[in-house]
Amino acid sequence: MAANRTLLWPTERSTKRGPKPKMTLERIVDAAIGVADSDGLAAVSMQRVADELGATKMSLYRYVPGKSDLTALMLDTKMGPAPVPPARATAPANTEWREGLAAWTVELHRRLADAPWALELSVGARVIGPNELSWMELGLTALSGTPLNGAEQLDVLALLSGHVRSIVQQQTANGETERATALLMSSIIDEHAARFPHVAKAFDSASSAGDRDNALAFGTDRILDGIQTLIDVRTASSRP
Repeated sequence: MAANRTLLWPTERSTKRGPKPKMTLERIVDAAIGVADSDGLAAVSMQRVADELGATKMSLYRYVPGKSDLTALMLDTKMGPAPVPPARATAPANTEWREGLAAWTVELHRRLADAPWALELSVGARVIGPNELSWMELGLTALSGTPLNGAEQLDVLALLSGHVRSIVQQQTANGETERATALLMSSIIDEHAARFPHVAKAFDSASSAGDRDNALAFGTDRILDGIQTLIDVRTASSRP
Protein backbone atom coordinates (compact mmCIF):
# COMPACT_ATOMS: atom_id res chain seq x y z
CA MET A 1 0.00 0.00 0.00
CA ALA A 2 1.35 3.43 -0.93
CA ALA A 3 2.17 5.89 1.79
CA ASN A 4 -0.17 8.74 2.60
CA ARG A 5 1.26 11.78 0.81
CA THR A 6 -0.09 14.21 3.40
CA LEU A 7 2.36 12.95 6.00
CA LEU A 8 5.33 13.57 3.72
CA TRP A 9 3.88 16.78 2.32
CA PRO A 10 1.68 18.33 5.04
CA THR A 11 -0.30 21.34 3.93
CA GLU A 12 -0.65 22.85 7.38
CA ARG A 13 0.25 22.23 10.99
CA SER A 14 -2.31 21.81 13.71
CA THR A 15 -2.58 24.86 15.93
CA LYS A 16 -5.02 23.48 18.44
CA ARG A 17 -4.58 24.70 21.99
CA GLY A 18 -4.38 22.36 24.90
CA PRO A 19 -1.92 20.22 26.77
CA LYS A 20 1.18 19.16 24.89
CA PRO A 21 0.71 15.61 23.56
CA LYS A 22 2.85 12.91 25.12
CA MET A 23 3.61 11.52 21.69
CA THR A 24 4.68 13.20 18.45
CA LEU A 25 5.13 11.95 14.92
CA GLU A 26 8.81 12.87 15.11
CA ARG A 27 9.34 10.69 18.19
CA ILE A 28 7.63 7.76 16.51
CA VAL A 29 9.76 8.08 13.38
CA ASP A 30 12.96 8.46 15.40
CA ALA A 31 12.12 5.34 17.40
CA ALA A 32 11.45 3.37 14.22
CA ILE A 33 14.76 4.52 12.74
CA GLY A 34 16.49 3.39 15.92
CA VAL A 35 15.00 -0.08 15.52
CA ALA A 36 16.04 -0.27 11.86
CA ASP A 37 19.56 0.95 12.63
CA SER A 38 20.05 -1.64 15.34
CA ASP A 39 18.09 -4.65 14.09
CA GLY A 40 17.26 -4.02 10.42
CA LEU A 41 14.12 -3.03 8.56
CA ALA A 42 12.44 -6.40 9.12
CA ALA A 43 12.37 -5.70 12.85
CA VAL A 44 10.31 -2.54 12.40
CA SER A 45 6.64 -3.01 13.26
CA MET A 46 4.04 -0.81 14.86
CA GLN A 47 4.15 -3.03 17.93
CA ARG A 48 7.94 -2.89 18.23
CA VAL A 49 7.97 0.89 17.87
CA ALA A 50 5.22 1.19 20.47
CA ASP A 51 7.25 -0.97 22.85
CA GLU A 52 10.29 1.24 22.33
CA LEU A 53 8.22 4.29 23.23
CA GLY A 54 6.44 2.68 26.15
CA ALA A 55 3.13 3.22 24.40
CA THR A 56 0.35 1.06 23.04
CA LYS A 57 0.26 0.03 19.41
CA MET A 58 -3.17 1.57 18.92
CA SER A 59 -1.99 4.94 20.23
CA LEU A 60 0.48 5.23 17.35
CA TYR A 61 -2.30 5.12 14.79
CA ARG A 62 -3.41 8.57 15.91
CA TYR A 63 -0.22 9.89 14.32
CA VAL A 64 0.62 7.47 11.50
CA PRO A 65 -1.99 5.36 9.66
CA GLY A 66 0.21 2.32 9.08
CA LYS A 67 3.63 0.86 8.44
CA SER A 68 3.91 2.05 4.84
CA ASP A 69 3.48 5.63 6.03
CA LEU A 70 5.97 5.06 8.82
CA THR A 71 8.65 3.63 6.55
CA ALA A 72 8.20 6.47 4.03
CA LEU A 73 8.83 8.96 6.81
CA MET A 74 11.78 6.90 8.06
CA LEU A 75 13.44 7.04 4.65
CA ASP A 76 12.97 10.77 4.15
CA THR A 77 14.09 11.56 7.69
CA LYS A 78 17.18 9.34 7.50
CA MET A 79 18.21 10.77 4.13
CA GLY A 80 17.97 14.28 5.48
CA PRO A 81 18.16 17.35 3.26
CA ALA A 82 20.78 17.42 0.54
CA PRO A 83 23.91 19.46 1.23
CA VAL A 84 23.58 23.10 0.29
CA PRO A 85 25.76 23.78 -2.78
CA PRO A 86 28.05 26.81 -2.91
CA ALA A 87 26.24 29.97 -3.94
CA ARG A 88 26.68 30.86 -7.59
CA ALA A 89 25.81 34.04 -9.42
CA THR A 90 24.95 32.11 -12.58
CA ALA A 91 24.15 28.57 -13.63
CA PRO A 92 27.10 26.16 -13.38
CA ALA A 93 29.41 26.19 -16.35
CA ASN A 94 29.98 23.01 -18.35
CA THR A 95 33.29 22.49 -16.59
CA GLU A 96 31.73 22.56 -13.11
CA TRP A 97 29.05 19.87 -13.42
CA ARG A 98 31.48 16.99 -12.91
CA GLU A 99 32.84 18.25 -9.59
CA GLY A 100 29.30 18.82 -8.36
CA LEU A 101 28.10 15.33 -9.28
CA ALA A 102 31.20 13.66 -7.85
CA ALA A 103 30.54 15.37 -4.51
CA TRP A 104 26.84 14.47 -4.78
CA THR A 105 27.70 10.81 -5.25
CA VAL A 106 30.13 10.68 -2.34
CA GLU A 107 27.64 12.28 0.03
CA LEU A 108 24.77 10.07 -1.16
CA HIS A 109 26.95 7.04 -0.49
CA ARG A 110 27.73 8.30 2.99
CA ARG A 111 24.05 8.74 3.82
CA LEU A 112 23.00 5.35 2.46
CA ALA A 113 25.96 3.50 3.95
CA ASP A 114 24.80 4.78 7.31
CA ALA A 115 21.37 3.24 6.70
CA PRO A 116 21.55 0.29 4.27
CA TRP A 117 17.98 -0.58 5.23
CA ALA A 118 16.91 2.52 3.30
CA LEU A 119 17.81 0.83 0.00
CA GLU A 120 14.74 -1.39 0.18
CA LEU A 121 12.50 1.60 0.74
CA SER A 122 13.85 3.76 -2.08
CA VAL A 123 12.64 1.68 -5.04
CA GLY A 124 9.40 1.41 -6.99
CA ALA A 125 6.57 3.83 -7.64
CA ARG A 126 6.03 5.88 -4.49
CA VAL A 127 5.57 9.36 -3.12
CA ILE A 128 9.01 10.94 -2.71
CA GLY A 129 9.50 13.12 0.35
CA PRO A 130 10.94 16.64 0.47
CA ASN A 131 14.38 15.61 1.73
CA GLU A 132 14.83 12.98 -0.95
CA LEU A 133 13.54 15.37 -3.59
CA SER A 134 16.13 17.93 -2.47
CA TRP A 135 18.82 15.43 -3.48
CA MET A 136 17.36 15.26 -6.96
CA GLU A 137 17.24 19.05 -7.10
CA LEU A 138 20.90 19.27 -6.10
CA GLY A 139 22.00 16.80 -8.75
CA LEU A 140 19.97 18.53 -11.45
CA THR A 141 21.39 21.88 -10.37
CA ALA A 142 24.87 20.57 -11.13
CA LEU A 143 23.71 19.54 -14.62
CA SER A 144 21.72 22.68 -15.34
CA GLY A 145 24.48 24.30 -17.36
CA THR A 146 25.00 21.32 -19.66
CA PRO A 147 23.37 20.62 -23.05
CA LEU A 148 21.65 17.50 -21.70
CA ASN A 149 17.86 17.53 -21.74
CA GLY A 150 15.72 16.85 -18.68
CA ALA A 151 15.28 13.12 -19.33
CA GLU A 152 19.01 12.69 -19.83
CA GLN A 153 19.78 14.57 -16.64
CA LEU A 154 17.43 12.32 -14.69
CA ASP A 155 19.10 9.29 -16.24
CA VAL A 156 22.50 10.56 -15.10
CA LEU A 157 21.24 10.68 -11.52
CA ALA A 158 19.75 7.20 -11.93
CA LEU A 159 23.12 5.86 -13.10
CA LEU A 160 25.00 7.42 -10.20
CA SER A 161 22.47 6.45 -7.55
CA GLY A 162 22.39 2.90 -8.94
CA HIS A 163 26.17 2.74 -8.65
CA VAL A 164 25.95 3.94 -5.04
CA ARG A 165 23.26 1.39 -4.23
CA SER A 166 25.39 -1.41 -5.64
CA ILE A 167 28.42 -0.42 -3.57
CA VAL A 168 26.39 -0.11 -0.36
CA GLN A 169 24.81 -3.52 -0.93
CA GLN A 170 28.22 -5.11 -1.27
CA GLN A 171 29.89 -3.40 1.66
CA THR A 172 30.65 -5.25 4.83
CA ALA A 173 30.01 -3.80 8.26
CA ASN A 174 33.45 -2.19 8.32
CA GLY A 175 33.14 -0.87 4.78
CA GLU A 176 36.11 -2.83 3.44
CA THR A 177 34.52 -5.28 1.02
CA GLU A 178 37.51 -5.75 -1.27
CA ARG A 179 40.05 -5.99 1.53
CA ALA A 180 37.90 -8.44 3.46
CA THR A 181 37.37 -10.60 0.38
CA ALA A 182 41.07 -10.54 -0.46
CA LEU A 183 41.95 -11.59 3.06
CA LEU A 184 39.50 -14.48 3.00
CA MET A 185 40.52 -15.63 -0.47
CA SER A 186 44.28 -14.96 -0.52
CA SER A 187 45.43 -18.48 0.34
CA ILE A 188 42.84 -20.05 -1.99
CA ILE A 189 43.85 -17.81 -4.89
CA ASP A 190 47.52 -18.56 -4.30
CA GLU A 191 46.83 -22.28 -4.24
CA HIS A 192 44.78 -22.23 -7.43
CA ALA A 193 46.65 -19.50 -9.33
CA ALA A 194 47.31 -21.84 -12.26
CA ARG A 195 43.59 -22.45 -12.70
CA PHE A 196 42.61 -18.78 -12.30
CA PRO A 197 45.68 -16.89 -13.54
CA HIS A 198 43.93 -13.63 -14.36
CA VAL A 199 42.20 -13.52 -10.97
CA ALA A 200 45.52 -14.15 -9.21
CA LYS A 201 47.26 -11.47 -11.28
CA ALA A 202 44.55 -8.89 -10.63
CA PHE A 203 44.47 -9.50 -6.88
CA ASP A 204 48.27 -9.42 -6.70
CA SER A 205 48.42 -6.18 -8.66
CA ALA A 206 45.73 -4.55 -6.51
CA SER A 207 47.54 -5.64 -3.36
CA SER A 208 50.85 -4.22 -4.56
CA ALA A 209 49.29 -0.91 -5.56
CA GLY A 210 47.17 -0.63 -2.43
CA ASP A 211 44.29 0.08 -4.80
CA ARG A 212 41.45 -1.69 -3.06
CA ASP A 213 38.06 -0.47 -1.86
CA ASN A 214 38.15 2.15 -4.59
CA ALA A 215 35.12 0.87 -6.44
CA LEU A 216 32.95 3.88 -5.58
CA ALA A 217 35.39 6.45 -6.94
CA PHE A 218 36.44 4.30 -9.90
CA GLY A 219 32.87 3.63 -11.00
CA THR A 220 31.82 7.24 -10.47
CA ASP A 221 34.71 8.49 -12.60
CA ARG A 222 33.89 6.07 -15.42
CA ILE A 223 30.22 7.10 -15.41
CA LEU A 224 31.21 10.75 -15.47
CA ASP A 225 33.71 10.08 -18.27
CA GLY A 226 30.84 8.75 -20.36
CA ILE A 227 28.66 11.74 -19.55
CA GLN A 228 31.57 14.03 -20.42
CA THR A 229 31.84 12.40 -23.84
CA LEU A 230 28.12 12.93 -24.48
CA ILE A 231 28.34 16.56 -23.39
CA ASP A 232 31.36 17.15 -25.64
CA VAL A 233 29.59 15.60 -28.63
CA ARG A 234 26.39 17.55 -27.94
CA THR A 235 28.35 20.80 -27.53
CA ALA A 236 30.34 20.26 -30.73
CA SER A 237 27.21 19.49 -32.75
CA SER A 238 25.55 22.69 -31.61
CA ARG A 239 28.37 24.90 -32.90
CA PRO A 240 27.82 26.67 -36.24
